[in-house]
Amino acid sequence: MSLYSEITEQPERIRSLLASQKKTVGRIAAAIQKRDIQYVFLAARGTSDNAGRYANYLLGALNGLPLALATPSLFTYYKQPPKLKNALVIGISQSGQSPDIVSVLEEGKKQNCLTLAITNEARSPLAKAADFLLDIQAGKEKAVAATKTYTTELMTIAMLSTALNENKARREELAEVPRWMNAVLKHDALISKSAERYRYMDQTVVLGRGFNYATAFEWALKLKELAYVKAEPYSSADFQHGPIAMLESGFPVMAVAPKGRVFESMLEILKRLRKELLAELVVISNDKRALSLASLPLSIPADVPEWLSPLICILPAQMFAYHLTQAKGYDTEQPRSIHKVTETK
Repeated sequence: MSLYSEITEQPERIRSLLASQKKTVGRIAAAIQKRDIQYVFLAARGTSDNAGRYANYLLGALNGLPLALATPSLFTYYKQPPKLKNALVIGISQSGQSPDIVSVLEEGKKQNCLTLAITNEARSPLAKAADFLLDIQAGKEKAVAATKTYTTELMTIAMLSTALNENKARREELAEVPRWMNAVLKHDALISKSAERYRYMDQTVVLGRGFNYATAFEWALKLKELAYVKAEPYSSADFQHGPIAMLESGFPVMAVAPKGRVFESMLEILKRLRKELLAELVVISNDKRALSLASLPLSIPADVPEWLSPLICILPAQMFAYHLTQAKGYDTEQPRSIHKVTETK
């Protein structure tokens, strides 16, 4: 098992998750609907925190549920947890081991909130602390950089959102995710060859907006932890409020710009970056206008809906980070200074 094989097995993991967890997701959705849930309070770290960013947009846009990202140190070091009345408290962690995430769910239970653990370890402390468990069932992930656990976290969130609405059309779209993933994986050879162009890159910015704000953060994280690139993620809107000043001709910019509600705003900033500021663009999109502006266009299938695009867009980002790491001569399996399981308090 290697990072590369874990990237390529994601379509099958998603297909299996859809089949095996459908009834569990339905039971959890029914329990949520019986409670007077007013908002979601979510705790996570690292890659799982980026999955939480996706949940922020998805549950807000499609389920009308505001989402607050927890500050776990309030629960551990400061001992001053906020009042969580009428909250659904969710903890997301691949290992389920981190004490600060567990502490948030334990406090949620003390305050009589409904609690949910999303994890790859069904016997972990996080799973035991929760009222309900969504096992992402990604299988053993040996590479330090998380890939398949990230997309299975996204899928469990998407499944829960769909079950809360009981939306048939969205359920049908969920079933298409493995096919879309497989289509993207066919670009592997192109990405491998193109990554050589960026082997001397040591800094970049990564732009996304809306649902793919999460993708920008996750792509940047993979570039940092694997290829040691100083990659800063931004909302394309925030980027224009100051950080854009650091750009100069040839500066590399990664962008996630699939079709959807925020696409036109993304297209406008990409045009400015390419034509006025002469930036070097790497663009993930399913719109020819955005792809035409890129030095490296990374296409996804045209029929991917915006709400599911983070599950698809992250695959070319993962492959780009993997091949860039190889081009730089670094170890893709064991990045320096970090470990597979990180326990913070």
